[in-house]
Amino acid sequence: MKLAKKYDQPEVLLMAMAFTMPLVFSVWMVLLNNFVIEQASFTGEEIGILQSIREIPGFLAFTAVYLLLFLKEQKLAIISLAVTALGVGLTGFFPSTYGLYLTTLLMSTGFHYFETVNQSLTLQWIDKEKTAHFMGRLLSAKSVGSLLAYGSVWILMDYAGWSYQSTYALFGFFALVMALLMYFAFSSFEQPHSQSKKLILRKDYWLFYALTFFSGARRQIFVVFAGFLMVEKFHYSVADISALFLINYVFNWIFAARIGKLIGKVGERNILIFEYVGLIILFIAYGLVETGMAAAILYVVDHLFFALAIAIKTYFQKIARPEDIAATAGVSFSINHIAAVVIPAILGAVWMVDSSLVFYVGAGFAACSLMLSILIPKTPEQGHEWRYKKRMA
Repeated sequence: MKLAKKYDQPEVLLMAMAFTMPLVFSVWMVLLNNFVIEQASFTGEEIGILQSIREIPGFLAFTAVYLLLFLKEQKLAIISLAVTALGVGLTGFFPSTYGLYLTTLLMSTGFHYFETVNQSLTLQWIDKEKTAHFMGRLLSAKSVGSLLAYGSVWILMDYAGWSYQSTYALFGFFALVMALLMYFAFSSFEQPHSQSKKLILRKDYWLFYALTFFSGARRQIFVVFAGFLMVEKFHYSVADISALFLINYVFNWIFAARIGKLIGKVGERNILIFEYVGLIILFIAYGLVETGMAAAILYVVDHLFFALAIAIKTYFQKIARPEDIAATAGVSFSINHIAAVVIPAILGAVWMVDSSLVFYVGAGFAACSLMLSILIPKTPEQGHEWRYKKRMA
């Protein structure tokens, strides 16, 4: 059964996937720490191994291009969403160390392949002039999905007394049904350009690769260390951290589309320069902050800055050869995840000496990104990928 023509559009499919993935993934994330401790008796060693396993598919995201030899990107994205849903739905049924390792690997493989292909489809299907605004709308849809997940888990488990197993199964089943509906209800949309089916690394894209790497490093400092600071230094409870997450997603819901529209108006270079100057100030403030309220404000502002990273993707869309988008999306995802393994391990040791130093290192990462962003041309395009290229040619 196909949708009415009004809804049978690539934009609608992208929005539906943008809502469904964070809905199911957020449930996995929000329940994870309590579940592994209460049901599987995890210690720090097991949770560390589990988180490393979770990042393995991120490293291997470039292999998605080889699956395109057998599947169209649209089908691969929906199948990857279904695999994620299956992994989340099965999580509650395997409350053991190796059971959780296997369900996490299944979930994470689907998640990382989906994110890789979904980014590629967005850059191919959406016109360059509309991409930034549309990606902001996608962030808003993701925020709605996450908000619904957090609110539903709170009601089901705190008030209705649902078990972990039932909660994981419900959301996994719902997302699986949504994936099946997307698979059969939407037409197979044409891609403007046939995509390369081999691994691609081009020197013309070096600036995009560098920006992507430092973006991954910045993400790790927020994900791993900013939240840890709230708990260790300011003694935030689970409820306090949950409240911050809710505020973050509400802000994204309200402002992400407007930020995307702003990127389209003022250009990638100006937006990224603003972002990285702001992050330098923000990370230094993290190192100096002495009150929980001030730290919470920094945490919310920090999360809001993530929406500005849309500019890196739209910059790549403008400089890329159309046939390179799918292959390069996988490569960039792998580059982004290099930091996911290296940064936490190194800066974890630094944290033991002085937690403030971790955030000063983050300011250094932001400074590197700032210098790179200055090299983005005012109007990036193929053949003019960085600011001084034509002058040097």
